[in-house]
Amino acid sequence: MATRADLLKRISIDPRVCFGRPCIRGTRIWVSLIVENLAEGVSPEELQEAYPHLEPDDIRAAMAYAAEMTRERIIPIPVGASEG
Repeated sequence: MATRADLLKRISIDPRVCFGRPCIRGTRIWVSLIVENLAEGVSPEELQEAYPHLEPDDIRAAMAYAAEMTRERIIPIPVGASEG
């Protein structure tokens, strides 16, 4: 299995591609698109069907990148708020 460093090499950020949004290298598939789909319950297999250029390590790379971003930025979430 690829290391985290190897996975992160699959991510590219280029201001000339997709307005500089993080993408899977060599594609215009946004990291956020992959992460959002996974969060909504779309399986990795379904993502690969929808985007045939995606490899399993590309999906893992998107998750590794998302994990790195959570270390760098705090997103405020109300504490004690409950849905009812």
